[in-house]
Parts: sequence; C-alpha cells; structure tokens
Amino acid sequence: MSSPLPLTEPIYPEKVRFVCISDTHNRADEIEAQIPNGDVFLHCGDFTHYGTYTEVENFNSLLGRLPHRHKIVIAGNHELTFDRRILPATKPLKPHRRMSEEVLLRNREFLQSRGLKHMSWLLTNCIYLQDSETTVHGLRIYGSPWQPQFYDWAFNLSSLEDLKYVWNKIPSGIDVLMTHGPPQGRGDGCCVDLKAGCPELLNEVQNRVRPKFHVYGHIHEGRDPQWNKDEGFSTDGTTTFINAAILNHSYENVFLPVIFDIPLPHGHSKTSVFNISDSLV
Repeated sequence: MSSPLPLTEPIYPEKVRFVCISDTHNRADEIEAQIPNGDVFLHCGDFTHYGTYTEVENFNSLLGRLPHRHKIVIAGNHELTFDRRILPATKPLKPHRRMSEEVLLRNREFLQSRGLKHMSWLLTNCIYLQDSETTVHGLRIYGSPWQPQFYDWAFNLSSLEDLKYVWNKIPSGIDVLMTHGPPQGRGDGCCVDLKAGCPELLNEVQNRVRPKFHVYGHIHEGRDPQWNKDEGFSTDGTTTFINAAILNHSYENVFLPVIFDIPLPHGHSKTSVFNISDSLV
C-alpha cells in the first residue's frame, strides 16, 4: 500500500476496514463527525492530557458513541495514570513533575472506591491493549505504549536493554502493530530537528515481526510535510507505516483519520468472534 485510501472509499464485505487516529488530547469529540465508519477503530494513545479519571471517562463516552463494532486503544505518554511507575496500585505515591502527589492520590482513591485495579478499567467501550494482543476477524493486533525517553512523561524507557525487552515481547505473525511512538525514520521527524523514533523498534518490525501495518502517533509533526516528506505514510514493501496523529505541533486539529483495508483471512467472516490475550494490567 503506497498511499492512504480516501476516506470515502467504500467498505467491502471481503475486507476488514481499519480506522486509525492518535494524539487527540481531549479533543477527539471535535473530529467525531469526521471519523469514518469501519469494522475496527484504532486509537494509538494520547487521548488525554494527563490521564485523569475525568478525562478517561470523557474519552470512554466518545468511544461509546462511535459506530465501529470493534474499538482498540493503547495508552500514550500523556496517560500518566496508566503507567504503574507513576500511579502504583498500593505503593507510596511520589509527586511527578507533570502531576502532583495530591492529584495522583485523588485518582488512586477514585479507582479504589470503585474496585478498579487500573485506570484502563474505565475504558469499558473498547479493548485496551498494553503489551498484549487481540484477534479480530482472524487478524492479530498487538498494542504497546512505550517509547524511548522523551521529556518526562509516561511509558518512557531510557536504556537500550529495556527497549529491546519490551519490543521483544511483540509476537511474530502480527497483522497490525499499534505502538504509541514511531520507529526510527518513519514519520518521526520533529520540530527540534531530530528523529524521535526508536531504532530498536524499527529493527524488530522489519527483521522479525514484519506486520502488514504499523500504526502509531506521538510525534505530531510526523504528518507535517515541513518535517516529514512522507507525511507520516510509507512502506518498506512488507509493512505499511502510518503516523495517525490528529493534532499538529501546536495542538490544532488539522489532520484527518487514516483508513486501510486487510482482506479477510481464509475461513473468517466479519461475524467471527474476537479473542483477547491476557493483559499485563
């Protein structure tokens, strides 16, 4: 697939239609009318600013209004409360540069009062993936929120060993890979004049996992031709790489959702039941 499908492309009975967005930062409702219908809706993280329970509840309400039968979501670096290192279930809280101890405590007490073990449990209108996979219509989808150290937000990993460890968890044979951050050199050029993508992720994707599609966001400039000539859409002949960020660097709603199709695997139909692997959260 060398170029994105037009959003007006019909949905075909013999193909699974994926609709992708990322990095909406509490503003997904502003583009709700522009999100095309499809079989599977993907959001690659940063659906909030900070991951507070009110933000997550609002996003979950939006998900409930979308018509897609299957909705799959991963966290991004702005979902602070989804990262157990920042909001542990029981360990003493420590103030974070982006979230005070008081706000962290308020969010933990909210979860405890409702018997919820993780902030993702508020996402009742989708499948949440965190280093885990699901199967829809015979197609395997894996999601992971991590990225190399990038400022001081959530799901940052600073060591090469840690990055190799999380990317090695991605099973071979995945059809669609969702990560929050991009692989190096694929829609990852940003305004501070550097490539923010992960080289270890690119290595795993191209040499071992080899998915049909790799969808991500994180770098808003990834879709801006000023910083990325491919405008966040490219292929190596095996994998199609898609930066699905909706907001630009100035946090303005300027980009549209991205859609793609995958033919139904032999023996599967759109009425087949999906399965979810065990999640680590």
